Amino acid sequence: MSPAPSGSLPSLDLLCIGNAIVDVVAPVAEDFLAAHGMTKGVMQLIDAAAAETLYAAMPPGIESSGGSAANTAAVAAGLGARVGFLGKVAADQLGTVFRHDIVAAGVRYPTAPLAAGAPTARCLILVTPDGQRTMNTFLGASVIFSEADLDDDLIKAAKTLYLEGFLFDPAPAQAAFRAAASRARAAGNKVALSLSDPFCVARHRDAFLALLPTIDILFANEAEITSLFETEDFDRAAAAARKAVPLAVLTRSERGSLIVQGAEQAMVPAAPAEVVDTTGAGDAYAAGFLTGYSQGRGLAASGWLGSRAAAAVIGHYGARPRLDLASLAQASH
Repeated sequence: MSPAPSGSLPSLDLLCIGNAIVDVVAPVAEDFLAAHGMTKGVMQLIDAAAAETLYAAMPPGIESSGGSAANTAAVAAGLGARVGFLGKVAADQLGTVFRHDIVAAGVRYPTAPLAAGAPTARCLILVTPDGQRTMNTFLGASVIFSEADLDDDLIKAAKTLYLEGFLFDPAPAQAAFRAAASRARAAGNKVALSLSDPFCVARHRDAFLALLPTIDILFANEAEITSLFETEDFDRAAAAARKAVPLAVLTRSERGSLIVQGAEQAMVPAAPAEVVDTTGAGDAYAAGFLTGYSQGRGLAASGWLGSRAAAAVIGHYGARPRLDLASLAQASH
């Protein structure tokens, strides 16, 4: 990529890299999962044929641009952060929908679409009455992301680079992560990593552990952090995270979150909310925390903004808050 003209570089608080996926979210009964051989609350990868079959069997749902890091980017932009996103879609109808949605959310999105080959990715999200989401993901074009898709100007301009663990499956994407992290740190910027899913951690534990020395901020829920450090004890996993990275942000659903930074720590309560659908809760929390962090708020204040953002998501179907996020950000000061 050729350098931008002098003075034209955007100034970003956050640059997210992850799977560019169109989300389809629908409510289902518990027996729907059993009938289709699914384990509740986890993400599984499916092929194109399975995606078509499941989509046809699902009840009507909500369709929108999505993917974990893309959700974080959109929520952070709504909270007032200056945000960019890198992720691959195809040059097809769903790719156009994704691009329009994320740009309309206020996110800078320069990645060129895949001209031929796999179609745009989609995630079929089934929500049971207890609010748990079970994700079935056809990755399509999203995994055709490589070092060639990195935007050096945006990486250098962003205070924090945020990497999505879900994109860690293909080898070219892993290479892109390592290159992006190296370039961000060379520019004096911070690098954040979300572990995304315990099954993802189990598949790539050694590679994630090898990446940790380049990570400044680690995001994980309780299942993910205990899987990473191969223990069933959360406190032991948190202690290991404290030693492994400068800053670890560990979420525990209704028990709130624990944020550890060297000798300092903050325990942040979960914000009150009626749980309808937990889709995107962790993504929104990361958006809130990173927005607060970029504004110089303390650990507890940044965590509380994350909790408020997560609560704004779980009260309805879908991965994006429906309330005025700018007002939420102001109320959290």
